[in-house]
Amino acid sequence: MAQINETDRDDARGIGDQFGHSRCFGATASEPRERCQQRASYLTTNEFYVGYMTITAGFAGSMRRAVGPVTGAACFLALVGCAGVTRVPFTSHEQSVAAIPGISGARLWADDPTIGTGRRVVSPLALKQPTVLALSGGGAYAAFGAGLLNGWSARGTRPQFTIVTGASSGALIAPFAFLGTGQDEALRSIFTSGEMENLLQSDGLMGLFGTGLYKTAPLRELIVRHVDAKLLEAIALENRAGRRLYVVTTNIDAQRTAIWDMGKIAASDDPGALELFRNILTASASIPGLFSPVLIDVEGEGRRFAEMHVDGGVTANVLIVPEAVLLSGTPLFAPNARPKIYIVMNGKLAPEFEVVKDSTLPIVTRSFETSVRANTQNTLLASYQFSKRRNWEFNLASIDPDYPKSESSGFGTAYMRQLFEYGYQKGQSGQLWQAPQLELQGAAAARPAVVTAVTP
Repeated sequence: MAQINETDRDDARGIGDQFGHSRCFGATASEPRERCQQRASYLTTNEFYVGYMTITAGFAGSMRRAVGPVTGAACFLALVGCAGVTRVPFTSHEQSVAAIPGISGARLWADDPTIGTGRRVVSPLALKQPTVLALSGGGAYAAFGAGLLNGWSARGTRPQFTIVTGASSGALIAPFAFLGTGQDEALRSIFTSGEMENLLQSDGLMGLFGTGLYKTAPLRELIVRHVDAKLLEAIALENRAGRRLYVVTTNIDAQRTAIWDMGKIAASDDPGALELFRNILTASASIPGLFSPVLIDVEGEGRRFAEMHVDGGVTANVLIVPEAVLLSGTPLFAPNARPKIYIVMNGKLAPEFEVVKDSTLPIVTRSFETSVRANTQNTLLASYQFSKRRNWEFNLASIDPDYPKSESSGFGTAYMRQLFEYGYQKGQSGQLWQAPQLELQGAAAARPAVVTAVTP
């Protein structure tokens, strides 16, 4: 965190005075003296407290400059009532039958019992040995996956994937991975040029009382720069050839995982296809609380309304086999098919110890990461067992447990370049894919343990 400067120190003092938390007026049963004194120490630290919410002094300065010392409290109260947007109400039934206007079959639901029975996952022309690439979320760690694909291309053994899936930051890789080695430079640019350096821009007061702490615009602009009509045309062409591209979001209205058929959207010729494609990528990478949710227009029972979608990692950080298929055992491929599954985990599989700072944002972030990690391990276990019973080849790549963590949060360019190069070396070496032996140990969560190495 940057050192506090005198302007920010004065701003922190002024805002603290307005809200009655700039001094310690005495300890209480609910606030011990040590805590009270800590709260009062904003004059010599980089943080101050509004209630029990820790806010950096830099943030305080920008807030002070934006609202002024007199109107600050009024703005706080006003924003509580006006930060959100008015949404058209709809029923559970309307949501359950809702679809994208003009693009039939644009999405599936991961928990839909009919998935895989009412439509083919791939065309009848698909190979008897289809290849599937599943790209997980991981924030800045997605630079690892981008580098791995580049290195795999350099080795000359990277296949053309029949199906590509992406969730969260993995969704930002997925369209380029789907189109093949010709998009490697685009991936390199996205993850190493510094374009992501400023993704986390505070949204000021709107961040506190709106729908996300950080502005969505930088993420949206990144996607717009790289996802254009030409890219959609290329994806549409591959979709017509029988290949499939899927991206995952979480519909938090329905608490369901949405699987978007991005190839079908690209091939729809609908005038809103490009906008929808970009919205889905933005939603899939929008961590709730940090970035605002994305509202996607749908129609159900003759009524138009908007669904709220957030990061796919909330419910499915990696899409290998949809949950309904895991439960039903519905065949996804022809009986004689022997798929090769390649999973890129943009992160470490094993838990990482960290003494969490006693502050709201670090606690929320750490809790979200812990939940996603546990869900991901369960998904890997279930998908591995599903694949093993059907004699599918199951390959997994991830960041080694001892790989150093970033010394700063966010999307630092230097660290992402290191991750990209690390992934590149793994891909180029040919020893990137490992077949995990996942076994339940009592009621404990499964821990993947590498047993064999596979060189494609």
